[in-house]
Amino acid sequence: MSRVNFQELLEAGAHFGHLKRKWNPAMAPYIFMERNGIHIFDLHKTVAKLDEAAEAAKQIVKSGRKILFVATKKQIKQVVADKASSVGMPYISERWAGGMLTNFPTIRKAVKKMAAIDKMTTDGTFDNLSKREKLQITRQRAKLEKNLGSIADLNRLPAALFVVDVMKENIAVREANRLGIPVFGIVDTNSDPSNIDFVIPANDDATKSVEVIMNAIVAAMVEGAQERKLEKQESEEAEDPVAVEKKVRKTRAQKSEEVASEVAEQTEE
Repeated sequence: MSRVNFQELLEAGAHFGHLKRKWNPAMAPYIFMERNGIHIFDLHKTVAKLDEAAEAAKQIVKSGRKILFVATKKQIKQVVADKASSVGMPYISERWAGGMLTNFPTIRKAVKKMAAIDKMTTDGTFDNLSKREKLQITRQRAKLEKNLGSIADLNRLPAALFVVDVMKENIAVREANRLGIPVFGIVDTNSDPSNIDFVIPANDDATKSVEVIMNAIVAAMVEGAQERKLEKQESEEAEDPVAVEKKVRKTRAQKSEEVASEVAEQTEE
C-alpha cells in the first residue's frame, strides 16, 4: 500500500514543474505533459518513486543509522527542520558549510567547541572573563548554534542525505557522491537526477508539496524505529531465560482459556 496517494500530491501542487525553457532533458521520463509553457509531472511515477524512497529510508532507520536532511530554501527550510526534528534526525537549514562531509573531523571540532563553551558557563569559568571576552564568546556560540546546532548529535558521517532542491544544494550532493553516501532528493524539472540515488520527481518550491512528501518519508522512518525497538526487545527476551519462561506461561494460559471457552460453548449447545 502506498504511503501517499495521487490525490494528496495533486492537491499539494506537487505536479507543477518549471517553465519548459528551463527544463533539464534528463527529467523527461518523469514529465507527463506541458501546459501553458510549464512542465507537468507524471504523479503516478512520483508516487512509485516516493514509495521506493520511503522504504529505503525506513530500512536505514531500522538499522540504527542517521539520515541528514538538507534544505536551505527560505520557504521550506522550517518544514524540513520540524519534520527531521520529530524523528530525531540531524538537519541543515541554514548555509551548507563546504566540507561538512568531506572534512567531517573539522566540523566535529567546531561542535565540540560549542560544548566547551557550554561547559565554561556551568563551571564558573565564564564569570571570570572580562566583559569583552564574554561578548566575543557569546557571539561565537550563537554563530555555531545557528549553523551546526542541528547536527550536534551527529557523531559520525550520516548513512544518507535527504536533499530538497538538488540544484541549490549541489555542493552537499557532490560531497555525498564523493564519499559514496546515498542521496535522496526531491528533484524538479530544472535539475539533473543523475547523481541522485533515490529520485522523488516533484515540485521542490511549494511548501505544501514538500510537506506531503516529508510526511510520507517521516512516517516510514517512524515505522523503521518501531520495528528496530521491537526486534531489540525480542532479542533481549531471547537472551533472558526468565522472560522466555514468562512468555511460555502466558501463551499456555491463553491457550487454556481458549480451550475452556470452546468447551463451554459446546456444552451450552
